[in-house]
Amino acid sequence: MPDFQMGRWYEDFVVGEVIKHRPGRTILEADNTWFTLLTNNNHPIHFDHHYASKTPFGRPLVNSAFTLAVVTGLTVLDVSYRSIANLEWEHIRMPAPVFAGDTLYAESTVVEKRESRSKPDRGIVTIDTRAYNQRGELVMEFRRKSLAAKKGSGAIPDYENIPLDGE
Repeated sequence: MPDFQMGRWYEDFVVGEVIKHRPGRTILEADNTWFTLLTNNNHPIHFDHHYASKTPFGRPLVNSAFTLAVVTGLTVLDVSYRSIANLEWEHIRMPAPVFAGDTLYAESTVVEKRESRSKPDRGIVTIDTRAYNQRGELVMEFRRKSLAAKKGSGAIPDYENIPLDGE
């Protein structure tokens, strides 16, 4: 792969490769509040400090759907920027809580890849992603399958070669 490339074509994925996604992302209290309100999740564990102080966690938890969205976002430039679509999510686990102020880092392992049976211009890539906080504690892991375009297939645009006005 070149030194810097936006995403990977199907051919660029190597089974067994571990991809470290950097930089990390610090979760702000405002992120959690806005996402919780935006998604209409009104459980007080996410935004009521008094309520949360009485739970075993002692403070508000970051909404797990927000954590999933952020961790997935951390992987996009390295894994799915050139994907046509996500096909499946499975085995989402959250072994430790995430709190406002935590910084999340992610890494992914390419588990499997196979060519599409119905469309020769793409393939299916299976990725296991793990997210850690700033203390190195595993806070989330999941498996995802995405539909990756092959080089030069035309299944998705090659953004590096799209002419801009005046070029």
